[in-house]
Amino acid sequence: MSALLAVAGVTKRFRGLIAVDRVTFEVPAGGIFAVIGPNGAGKTTLFNMIAGVFRPDSGTIDFAGEQIAGLSPDRICRRGISRTFQIVRPFPALKVEDNVTIGALLHRKSVPDARAHAREVLRRLDLYGKREQRASALTLPDRKRLEVARALATDPKLLLLDEVMAGLRPTETDRMVRILKELNDEGRLTILLIEHVMRAVMALATHVLVMHHGAAISEGSPGEVVRDPAVIDSYLGAETVV
Repeated sequence: MSALLAVAGVTKRFRGLIAVDRVTFEVPAGGIFAVIGPNGAGKTTLFNMIAGVFRPDSGTIDFAGEQIAGLSPDRICRRGISRTFQIVRPFPALKVEDNVTIGALLHRKSVPDARAHAREVLRRLDLYGKREQRASALTLPDRKRLEVARALATDPKLLLLDEVMAGLRPTETDRMVRILKELNDEGRLTILLIEHVMRAVMALATHVLVMHHGAAISEGSPGEVVRDPAVIDSYLGAETVV
């Protein structure tokens, strides 16, 4: 598979702190790629550079063969990259369907067309039956899936998921894993996720990058990285590896 996203030597500094240190990796089209590591490793800063929140101090970010480093978030979203956030922030006073319709309007000129697309996305995320509820009334698992639905409504080629499993029970984690697998299996959606829930990483990802203190310390298949001594020492702990 060819690379849909190619990150080469990206670095981001905040005054004296190097948050991301010369990180390089490629995400193949149609793949599910995970970025893991302890809190403060630079994972979300890396996402923010890909999504256009921050401009890298050095390095390049290519998406679908074009350089996107330094573009604004709205321009990057229009090119086909959408994201979720660690702390979900739907429009609480709006209905679930309206939250998703707003995202669908990015590529649809009429509200009826956007609403029809939003309903299809809600079906895929098991939220169609709650489309008339206000977002503020949803449980945490439902709000997590609404966050994914809002991102999917923009028709991304690459979906960035920032800890969408955090706070979920194992049954809800498995539900989210099933949904994401189905979306990816269609062959149209590439997924790049940050995740601490190793149950989900092992079930979803075909390739994993491990970050620590801003740098990439390991990369490979899930089975390979969980047995890497550097990953065990810095992140997983020996008791995690079976």
